[in-house]
Amino acid sequence: MDEADRRVLRQSRVRLVGELQVAALWDALLNRELFTPGMIEDIQRAGSGSRRDQARQLIIDLETRGSRALPLFISCLEDTGQDTLASLLRTSRQAAKQDPEAIRPLNLKPVVIGPELWPAKLRPEVLRPEAPRPVDIGSGGFSEIRAQDRAKGNADLAYVLNADPCGHCLIINNVNFCRESGLGTRTGSSIDCERMQQRFHLLHFVVEVKCNLTAKQMVQALVELAQRDHSALDCCVVVILSHGCQASHLQFPGAVYGMDGDPVSVERIVSLFNGTGCPSLGGKPKLFFIQACGGELKDQGFEVASTSPEDRTPDSDPEPDATPFQEGAVTVDQPDAVSSLPTPSDILVSYSTFPGFVSWRDTKSGSWYIETLDSIFEQWAHCEDLQTLLLRVANAVSVKGVYKQIPGCFNFLRKKLFFKT
Repeated sequence: MDEADRRVLRQSRVRLVGELQVAALWDALLNRELFTPGMIEDIQRAGSGSRRDQARQLIIDLETRGSRALPLFISCLEDTGQDTLASLLRTSRQAAKQDPEAIRPLNLKPVVIGPELWPAKLRPEVLRPEAPRPVDIGSGGFSEIRAQDRAKGNADLAYVLNADPCGHCLIINNVNFCRESGLGTRTGSSIDCERMQQRFHLLHFVVEVKCNLTAKQMVQALVELAQRDHSALDCCVVVILSHGCQASHLQFPGAVYGMDGDPVSVERIVSLFNGTGCPSLGGKPKLFFIQACGGELKDQGFEVASTSPEDRTPDSDPEPDATPFQEGAVTVDQPDAVSSLPTPSDILVSYSTFPGFVSWRDTKSGSWYIETLDSIFEQWAHCEDLQTLLLRVANAVSVKGVYKQIPGCFNFLRKKLFFKT
């Protein structure tokens, strides 16, 4: 399959996945020898085994089946009565050959496929359970995606996020601080808040936003969330947007400020959701995203072979979310004291910056970390696990600006986490 054909499939994939009558295609695909019976079984086992996961895997695998794959697939669509899809794909393919920019996403409504459409010889209940067989992925670069899709359906390798809604997401957005605190207004944070609110709504979370809370009110809001019954849910997310500082710790470094200027340690926040504080989330992932400074150090970075001038626009106006570390000299922050860390399970804390350093926020476009997090999730959350997504975020943020910033995380998850998209 040439690049134009691949582009047609990639740009139409989301709509195709929602529209394809996958089960009706199996016989046609087998008769045309586009896939072998073993490959069909692999597609059926993709992800959670839902029609949507099967359709997504079918589209992915098509890109690896050679130059004749897309024309044969279009013929199979016509054979199974899916003429509208066939016509739109054929039109898009012709446009791609002439002008790649002419391709537009297909605007189609999803079709629900009932089990009666499954060919009897390929229904799941008659397939013999066996270990996943190796499949030649070919030269499409999709082997990693295929492995991850397999992990989604394996409870030993990945968390099961089947509930809808998936869980609660609490966003605390502190923008305005009292004069006595000495902390400035966090201009641009409302953009971050809107991004996170929309992103986690799309990821099937019930999102609640609380703004300009004192330290006491922050703790109260977090306690209230932890004390809810999460038994029917699969995950919980906390996003905190505020000023921050260094703080002495045993487990998780850093602290975030309430609008009254009093700090709440990240360690205390996380402890509210452990097995004792929140038993209904036992064994389920608890995710914390912290946009705040870890201190007041400014990283000037080190010189590398090439730089990206577009990473910092001339009219950008970055500010740090920092305040001086004010604890006495007898308490020393130890971000590298790994041996002193406990191992609380199913917790991940993602920090916008390395402990001790500032975290930059543009007054016009929001913080580097949240802007990048939102963009990476939008592009990759449908096929990559959370740890891989955060690696992408760290890499993208690290090349921004004159001063440097590197996000990182304390990860005590036991399995891979794929968001519900």
